[in-house]
Amino acid sequence: MSKKNKIGYFIITLIFFIFFDCYFSNWAIDNLQILPINPVFDLTFVKNTGAAFSILENYKVFLIIFSILAILFILITLLKNIEKASTFAIFWTSILISGIFCNMYERLVYGYVRDFIKLNFVNFPVFNISDIFINISVFAIVIIIIKHNYSKANENNH
Repeated sequence: MSKKNKIGYFIITLIFFIFFDCYFSNWAIDNLQILPINPVFDLTFVKNTGAAFSILENYKVFLIIFSILAILFILITLLKNIEKASTFAIFWTSILISGIFCNMYERLVYGYVRDFIKLNFVNFPVFNISDIFINISVFAIVIIIIKHNYSKANENNH
């Protein structure tokens, strides 16, 4: 895939996941009362003024600046390496940026992040779609980096 196509792919997936996150977050919060309770999860609205597990509570400006810097760092790193990046890596990077962006957007618009997914089978903080995007994409990107470094080390040994 050419550099131009990879950038286009990145932009399309980024826009898709931002809209997906925003749309379904709004839908879930608007429909908290009509969804059935089940043993796996409930929808419970919580205003989170912090980051993960409510750390840095009430540090809104810091979290917004940190989000902007994180997005810029990830974008610059991706664009510098886009020719070598696989579509798989670009896909997960777009999910990561969309999760960071949507949490930042909610901090700017509402003054807090809207968490609403509560797991019923474990004692765990309430979270949102952006949090899922961030955690799963970080895990996927770490696996991609480890696999890449392992493959590179094996090539150098042969």
